[in-house]
Amino acid sequence: MLDSGSDVTREVLVLMDTSSAAARTAGLTNVAEWKRTQPAVRNPDQEVWSSLSPVDRLAAWVTDHVGSMGFFAVIFIWTIGWLAWNTYGPADLRFDPGPAFVLWLFISNLLQLHLMPLIMVGQNLQDRYSEIRAEADFEVNKRAEAEVQAVLAHLTSQNELMLEILKRIEGLEKRAA
Repeated sequence: MLDSGSDVTREVLVLMDTSSAAARTAGLTNVAEWKRTQPAVRNPDQEVWSSLSPVDRLAAWVTDHVGSMGFFAVIFIWTIGWLAWNTYGPADLRFDPGPAFVLWLFISNLLQLHLMPLIMVGQNLQDRYSEIRAEADFEVNKRAEAEVQAVLAHLTSQNELMLEILKRIEGLEKRAA
């Protein structure tokens, strides 16, 4: 056990002084200083949304909603209702006689012709978003790797300092004995 007035204790305290330890950590800075030097993390959601025109937003909305089970259910129910009414409804109220259902085919084709380009535009927007998101993820991963390297370098430096302190303590104890 070391007493507070011994030469060994004084030397250990000098070795453990934060300024000399900081000088030995190969230029590593404290956390607050490190945080100030780091650029802000990109927000891909905000980046993409702010770059969209109103037409792009409409295309994205259509792509999101047309590709849902809700839209499929609406189209399915509309088709079944249309075909059932025009097949089994009162003969004088049928407006699109079967088996051709020409009006239904015409409306369905118009719907497809208008939705296809909007869906393709929306998919292109989603691809652009995915690319920006991937770039942002890559930046975060590079930053995390740099942080891990800094922590490992700091831990290595601390290990070296502790080994040096231990050697000096052992040397001082041998001299004191």
